[in-house]
Amino acid sequence: MAKNLIIVESPAKVKTIKKFLGRDYMVEASVGHVRDLPPNKIGVDEERGFTPDYKVIPGKQKVVAKLKAAADQAEHIYLAPDPDREGEAIAWHVAHLIGDKNKQVSRIQFNEITSRAVKEALDNPRPLDENLFHSQQARRILDRLVGYKLSPLLWSKVKRGISAGRVQSVALRIIVDRERERQAFRPEEYWVFKALLEGPEPPAFAAELWKVEGKKPSVGSGEQAQVLYDRVKDTPFVVSAIEEKERQRHPSPPFITSTLQQDASRRLGYTAKRTMSTAQRLYEGVELGESGVTALITYMRTDSVRVADEARDAAQAFIVETLGADYYPPKPRYFKTKSGAQDAHEAIRPVDVRVTPESVRKHLPADQYKLYTLIWQRFMASQMAAARLHDTTVTVDSGPAQWRAKGERVLFPGFLKVYGVDEATDEKTEGEGGESTSTKAAMLPKLEKGMQLTVRKLTKDQKFTQPPPRYTEASLVKELEEQGIGRPSTYAAIISTLLDRDYARLEEKKFVPSELGVTVVDLLTKHFQSLMDVHFTAGMEEQLDDVAGGKVNWVELLKHFTGDFYPTLDKAKDEMVQVKGGLETGIVCDLCGKPMNIRFGKNGEFLGCSGYPDCKGIKNFTRDEQGQIQIVERANEMPEKVGTCPDCGKDLVLKRSRTGSRFIACSGYPECKHAEPHSTGVTCPREGCTGQLVEKSSKRGKVFYSCSTYPKCNYATWDWPIAKPCPQCDSKILTIKTTKARGEHVACPEKACRFTRELEPDESVG
Repeated sequence: MAKNLIIVESPAKVKTIKKFLGRDYMVEASVGHVRDLPPNKIGVDEERGFTPDYKVIPGKQKVVAKLKAAADQAEHIYLAPDPDREGEAIAWHVAHLIGDKNKQVSRIQFNEITSRAVKEALDNPRPLDENLFHSQQARRILDRLVGYKLSPLLWSKVKRGISAGRVQSVALRIIVDRERERQAFRPEEYWVFKALLEGPEPPAFAAELWKVEGKKPSVGSGEQAQVLYDRVKDTPFVVSAIEEKERQRHPSPPFITSTLQQDASRRLGYTAKRTMSTAQRLYEGVELGESGVTALITYMRTDSVRVADEARDAAQAFIVETLGADYYPPKPRYFKTKSGAQDAHEAIRPVDVRVTPESVRKHLPADQYKLYTLIWQRFMASQMAAARLHDTTVTVDSGPAQWRAKGERVLFPGFLKVYGVDEATDEKTEGEGGESTSTKAAMLPKLEKGMQLTVRKLTKDQKFTQPPPRYTEASLVKELEEQGIGRPSTYAAIISTLLDRDYARLEEKKFVPSELGVTVVDLLTKHFQSLMDVHFTAGMEEQLDDVAGGKVNWVELLKHFTGDFYPTLDKAKDEMVQVKGGLETGIVCDLCGKPMNIRFGKNGEFLGCSGYPDCKGIKNFTRDEQGQIQIVERANEMPEKVGTCPDCGKDLVLKRSRTGSRFIACSGYPECKHAEPHSTGVTCPREGCTGQLVEKSSKRGKVFYSCSTYPKCNYATWDWPIAKPCPQCDSKILTIKTTKARGEHVACPEKACRFTRELEPDESVG
């Protein structure tokens, strides 16, 4: 008797699923998509209803042949790619390719790779969802039309080889607009007053100036600050009010794709791409010793916070058993999925809550363990009782001023027992530099109304308002989600594209648009207002969702889009300015006196003389906080001798690259071409790596330190590393960091760890 055939997306799932099923099932993998539009032409017949010309993806012929051979032997075929729009498209294309071998085809899907879920899916097969496939097809064709029509225009006007995308260009505009906000920002001076006060009993506590003569204080100069200081310094500080109240703090919902990417970025320092690839492995199954290959989490591409009843019941049993009944809420928790979200599958959660992070730690690489811990803790906290807190607010009067101090005491930790206080809520704000900011409540002594306090210290500090922060990966993902740009499953690809195309760079883990990125955004915004409009792009996502729901015809959607896009494109071909020769700067070449322009080279932007090729004057540059060009002068000094060349015996000298990083080269160059990176002497901290951290520099001229084995290991840090372990986390190194507030100091490079200390005598940047 012929076996039934299950076709999944990933080879990693094959071993996991085979473990659940008997000999009556074959399991094969499509290894992702098997058909797509051709890579070397547009592949869409616009005259015949946008008919796509699908081809087997180069290199997939053997996979397709294997699937056809298996289908020829099978009694029935179950298509089981991932349960989303892309998965439906993969299933559709596989069904088309094997149709001549076997037409007994059904679609199955499961949210978790467990024996129960797989067998339940086999008991409930369905036909392929034509609407869902058409939605994916419409998106693919839209992106192909925009990319293939716009990119050649940018090649002719800006630089060959660059690209434009329907969603990526809008995401880039968000980054560029934020940079423009920062450049237009003008700081305003203000002064902060604090008083260190002490009552009859310890501890001393800090109070901040709250009101002056009943109004919010507005102190905008040193003179005003001194006047106020003189008015309050000798006045008695008396407790005028004490407010006490009990409040509850509730847990956040379990993760969806976007919140997982945001929290993994904030707490673990993971990129969206790293988060999704790590989550994929946890979903598909990992080797757990005697247990074999086991799936640890549910499907990680979802924007629903729904939780299955059996998962909720399992969480309840585990919480009551391990922590006690008090830690479970009076009623089970249900979270509301936001309107417009796809509710096809659950939130991201552990498959089995009894598989705790510690129980599998020895089997998992560090990145998988950390991410699983994050997912497990978030889900368990989401099912737990609220924390009960006791808040105290003390108001202190001193002459014309009123001061306030806040205290907080945990009465019952509730979900905080699992999900720590600092990470217990998504409602964080990002301050300058992207750090999360919050006012932490202090421990207050026993106080009474009318009590006079002793002033231990009275301070006034000059501050300046800060520009809006640049986007981190976490805050950019949050912005894309809030604006309805793309879908959670596409955020990692959007970010990777912007970085790979050199439209933006990550500096200190924040997005900075390149000159090329700014230029592309300006040109596209001027000539393609609808395409670059956030609301238009979000509306297109909603229409694609309507195609999936059978409410909109995919061909009509494409006709409507191209009816506006094509005339705009034709007009732009005639009217868009050509900047291949460079962008004017007003800077004069010091070699010939002609204007210098911003040029886009293969290694990034630079200033080049407009008299080229007669004059070959070039300069590196950066921009200051107001966006003004600053010339980066190259050092002209005698090279430092650092050793003997192993190839020819001449001196090795320390040199600088065009972009600013140091490297070691033979003084006999060009006869001897020996060269090596400048090592920090610190071993790469990545688990299992034996490389050294060496000095490099970005195309923009910013120095960083990366593993010498790159691309095998991609570890990198912007700050000078020192070979000392962090006393607060498992980081094997510390770094020397410089900030405006503290100057040079030692800090842990792990974003989730906030350890800092002062420099020791033997520590300095090499």
